[in-house]
Amino acid sequence: MSIGVLFVSTGGICRAPMAAGVFRTFASRGRIESMFDVVAAGTFDGHAGEPPSLLAFEVAQRRGYDVPAAPVRPLRQEDLSRYDHLIAMDRSNLAALRWMAPSGRTDVPQLLMRHAPQAAAIDIVDPYGGTTEDYERALDLIEKGCAGLMMTIVSKAAPSLPAKGQENLP
Repeated sequence: MSIGVLFVSTGGICRAPMAAGVFRTFASRGRIESMFDVVAAGTFDGHAGEPPSLLAFEVAQRRGYDVPAAPVRPLRQEDLSRYDHLIAMDRSNLAALRWMAPSGRTDVPQLLMRHAPQAAAIDIVDPYGGTTEDYERALDLIEKGCAGLMMTIVSKAAPSLPAKGQENLP
């Protein structure tokens, strides 16, 4: 059974797909990608069916990350029960996840930056409509948060991980 990781941002076209791409890359480098089911979604359905933002794709690609080309999809109620890790990009996304979460799972959603306290950031500012530099800044934080999240998950799953490849984890 795979570990479900759902990254959630507002529109689902910038931060969440970048985070999914970064996380998948980290898992691939550690040769543990088969352990995960990684998805991106948005709390706002206005971009449903669109591809991820071109700037998000380009900025991530320049750093060696593959942003999923899958059409953006809105957050679904069943996602909140299906995924093990519900990861919000900012406090408004976190509030939406907790509001929608079924009883007994309201403590599961968490901010990505919770996993990177050294970054001294709480929210990853939405770069939508901004400059390349705005996307770069968002990706800087996403990399730190995903590295911390990966290490949190791996440390909990360590006994079941293949020993070979762990040295390549972030």
